Amino acid sequence: MKLRLLSAGWRLSIKRSTGFVAWWRTLLHTVMLKQRGYVLVVDFGGQYAHLIARRIRELSVYSELVSAYSNIDTIVSLAEDSWGVILSGGPGSVWETKFSTLVQRLIETGKPLLGICFGHQLLASVLGGSVGPAPRPEYGPTIVELVASDPLLEGIPRRVRVWMSHHDAVLEPPPGSKVLARSPGSPVAAFRLGQIYGVQWHPEVVHTEYGLQLLSNWLTLIGAERGWRPENLVESLVEGVRRAIGNSKAIVAVSGGVDSTTAAVIAYRAVGDRLRAVLIDHGMHPLGEPEYSLRLLEKAGLKPVLVDAREEFLSALQGVSGPEEKRRLFGRLYAEVLKREAEQWSAEYLVQGTIYPDVIESGGRPGASLIKSHHNVAGLPRELGLDVVEPLKWFYKDEVRRIARALGVPGEIVYRQPIPGPALAVRIEGRVTREKLEIVRKADAIVREEIEKRGLHRSLWQYFAVLTSSKATGVKGDERAYGYVVVVRAVESQDGMTASPARLPWEVLEAITWRITSEIPEVTRVVYDLTPKPPATIEWE
Repeated sequence: MKLRLLSAGWRLSIKRSTGFVAWWRTLLHTVMLKQRGYVLVVDFGGQYAHLIARRIRELSVYSELVSAYSNIDTIVSLAEDSWGVILSGGPGSVWETKFSTLVQRLIETGKPLLGICFGHQLLASVLGGSVGPAPRPEYGPTIVELVASDPLLEGIPRRVRVWMSHHDAVLEPPPGSKVLARSPGSPVAAFRLGQIYGVQWHPEVVHTEYGLQLLSNWLTLIGAERGWRPENLVESLVEGVRRAIGNSKAIVAVSGGVDSTTAAVIAYRAVGDRLRAVLIDHGMHPLGEPEYSLRLLEKAGLKPVLVDAREEFLSALQGVSGPEEKRRLFGRLYAEVLKREAEQWSAEYLVQGTIYPDVIESGGRPGASLIKSHHNVAGLPRELGLDVVEPLKWFYKDEVRRIARALGVPGEIVYRQPIPGPALAVRIEGRVTREKLEIVRKADAIVREEIEKRGLHRSLWQYFAVLTSSKATGVKGDERAYGYVVVVRAVESQDGMTASPARLPWEVLEAITWRITSEIPEVTRVVYDLTPKPPATIEWE
């Protein structure tokens, strides 16, 4: 079997550091030799495209992702060397797409194909089926009825709750194919034609029951060998950063979270004292966060420098109300502070703990939609003048946690809840002021304390307070009060790409509400956010 050293998807991951790219060639070559194959995921710009690849890796099969906008011959060549190909979802419509030629070429390879959502519709259309507006668009949990037996559906009940996200549907199956499932909005929710399968729902998201079972069944059908373990890459990640930075100096911004800490530990093992870790106090942190982060980072073996930039950030954010504007401004300021520190250190490289959800939500791939900019992806200006090394850019958070454990990162960091880069700035609706910062900081501290003292935080992905720009009438001390509305949000998730609202005990919500309205005079009302992701994001802004 021929081996391809680097897919187009991996080329997109590193733009500047040639040493890092060369290392990834070596790593992927080694991995494929060990695995003797891989699953190729063709990314049509869907939010869950990388999640598909991650799920395949979770099932211990190595997967590579390639953008559908890459050269067709490159994609087909990669497909020919794979166990099989998965066509991802995407934001487009079949009748507006230019991917028919690509899909036809993939069919001609004779490799097993699995289309998901948009990929399902593409396969059906190219194979002669009918695709059009769905009888009923389906978004979120949907009941699917299995109407035929098939090895792909082995072990899955006849009626199963799945996650849908589509306004088009396959109305008529391709000639000669077998319809496997249907739903109220999808007359052909799944079909099979030889080694070609299509499913309208998203088996890769945690909200789909038996989703991993379906993907595992498919891997068994195509004969994929299992043996992929992300934690086994620790030494390769360290060696890759060592080769990328060489004898130069590097700087890394750390927050005390698992992503930046893991990237920093990898870089520290690679270059030692030639790495300078910087913790920027931008004044938007939750209560006591900078001090606590310093202690954790020192426990992880790092010696970060604390940079006080509180006034600089607060002054710059005055008058800014739009969430995207906040994020972009925050990114520019963050970069300016980093640049000053890098110049003092004579650093040539910037190590970042960027992970894939940051990239996908920032519209960092061709065909993907911008959901929100992340300060460490969309906010960093090109004139920063540093080569960027991002060893974790194509890993999901649960994979990063596995790598962190293998590196010996303290458990307090590994399982710490994520905090957005701009922190409280995007947990305040509208303009950021000193008064609002103090209100949301106090409310957030109450939410944390009430949840953590009961041990509920161990099962939660994130839990925090949001200060809205809305005000409501209340009664305090037998007198009318008119104050802010605070939103409490707590979600459960495995990877940050989807999330469900946590079913917090009623007495916890009561305690949080009572304390916030009693201890913070400016607040008169507390509400609980029950919106899953999607359609919401985890953060408010």
